[in-house]
Amino acid sequence: MKRTVLTAIAALALLGGCATTIRSDVTTFHQWPAQLADKTYAFVAPPPQDDTLELRSYQNLVRAQLGKLGFQENTSAPALKVSMRFRTTDVPVQSVQAVDPFFYPSPRFATMGAFHRRAYWGGSYYSPYYDPLWGGMPQYHVVQRHVFQRDLQVAIRSARDNRPLFDVTVHNNSAERSTPALMPALVQSAFEGFPGPNGGARRVELKQNNG
Repeated sequence: MKRTVLTAIAALALLGGCATTIRSDVTTFHQWPAQLADKTYAFVAPPPQDDTLELRSYQNLVRAQLGKLGFQENTSAPALKVSMRFRTTDVPVQSVQAVDPFFYPSPRFATMGAFHRRAYWGGSYYSPYYDPLWGGMPQYHVVQRHVFQRDLQVAIRSARDNRPLFDVTVHNNSAERSTPALMPALVQSAFEGFPGPNGGARRVELKQNNG
């Protein structure tokens, strides 16, 4: 019985580890009408150089969110115009890390025995068997990692007079290289609590199942 319970707990822990929290900063500005009888829309055609298959794929994500909110696409006579833009910027970040010399001893360490090992406490090394040749000072090396900054902008305007009704910007920093992997969460964050606070910035956290 105990083995069965432990197995179930382990399985739940494994399932819990499959979810990732995606945090985004969302800023909205809107003058959304209290009553909007016609909720038809069409996407604004992007410039030719921006009309990519990737963009069209993300438009499908926006379509899905708008559909959940009761909007209907109508390319012939829409009441609203929807536009979107996205950008991904790779920002290399360098940091200096200390390396414990215990893991990088001098060649003489091999013949000196385990009593020369020193514990690291509060930034100093203490040992009654200190040997300068062992290399007691910490060493440093530069580590470079990549932070990917992503910005998604979605705007809704009146098709009749081009009046702005809704603007949202989603900003996300992540170590994830794949923009398509995160875009579903970013689009969902853009419409979370639609239309959202006017002129307000908020943090939106979504759980993404990693499968």
